[in-house]
Amino acid sequence: MNDFKSFMGGKKSPEQGVSGKALPPEWEKEVKKAASALENKGEEDVLKEIYARAEAAKRAGTLSNAEIDAFLTQISPMLDEKQRKKLAKLAARLKRI
Repeated sequence: MNDFKSFMGGKKSPEQGVSGKALPPEWEKEVKKAASALENKGEEDVLKEIYARAEAAKRAGTLSNAEIDAFLTQISPMLDEKQRKKLAKLAARLKRI
């Protein structure tokens, strides 16, 4: 996955995300790849990586505020309250770019 467009949803399938929207197969592959690369990293490193990729996409014009919101919708239910607040703060910073 080179951008966050996959979070905008798509056709429903048995492999649906927490929002009820289907996650594209390339997202599953990318998540596994990213998870393996970040396996021994801490939460802060993971957040930095997410932010760096999103910031690059936002500056390149390939990431919209709606896509950031869709990403939050998909990921937030998997996080605890503290993590959700951190992610929301990062998203707010991204939206201002």
